[in-house]
Amino acid sequence: MSDDPLLARIIPVLAAVPGVAAIVLGGSRARGTAHDASDTDIGLYYRDGAAPDIERLREAVTGLVDDPAAVHVTPVGEWGPWIVGGAWLAIGGRKVDLLYRSTDQVSAVIDACRNGEISMHYQPGHPHGFCSAIWMGEVALCRALHDPDGLVAALKARTAPYPPALRDALVRRFQWEVLFSIENAELAVPRGDSTHIAGCAYRALACIAQVLFALNGAYLINEKGALAQAANFPVTVRDLAGRATEVWRQIGAAEHAAALQMLRVLESDLQKICRVS
Repeated sequence: MSDDPLLARIIPVLAAVPGVAAIVLGGSRARGTAHDASDTDIGLYYRDGAAPDIERLREAVTGLVDDPAAVHVTPVGEWGPWIVGGAWLAIGGRKVDLLYRSTDQVSAVIDACRNGEISMHYQPGHPHGFCSAIWMGEVALCRALHDPDGLVAALKARTAPYPPALRDALVRRFQWEVLFSIENAELAVPRGDSTHIAGCAYRALACIAQVLFALNGAYLINEKGALAQAANFPVTVRDLAGRATEVWRQIGAAEHAAALQMLRVLESDLQKICRVS
């Protein structure tokens, strides 16, 4: 099961809920990069037509959490088509997040990604947007905690090796937007529109991260920390982390033109990498 006492306590309770077909550990704890304050991200996978019994799930987590009065477990779909739903819980002093995923829908997305078909969606909590390939990355990077029918194992087997068609699709989707975002920000400089400039700069940097993850055959499942991770890839832009920090320092000082010029140089370096990768 797990050498984590918290998970050893939680998983049997969740696995007994009707409709929960598989349970996985995600996020930094699955990747081995967590620190003491990291969230514990748990994915609850279900089959279409047999979604989790939400009332039974609510009863189950009420017996686990530190404050039963604060429990809110959503129905499937309440958090939109991509986050889907779940619960934010505190158990044993740790923050535990539950997220629902349909094995059938995730399977369809994996098929699409393997064919080089991706999509981007507006999603609160994901300022760069929710890329459909995140679902494939979640499966690739998760650790199965309860998978009696091998549903997650079967999905995971289709995520490796990293699909070349997905790599090409992500580079094609995000590489052009780096310069496009910079140019849009430059148009706002004469107006002193700091909010728009900062937003465009963020999009440029987020797109750089997307391209570098793809070039390195790595799944990007969240923008948080993505640029720092990309800075350590074998194929990356020289001193990426330091240069990104300097961009934000310049923007914070309202030196917008200087910040955007730095971004232009970053974009040029990325173009060179793409040409030889």
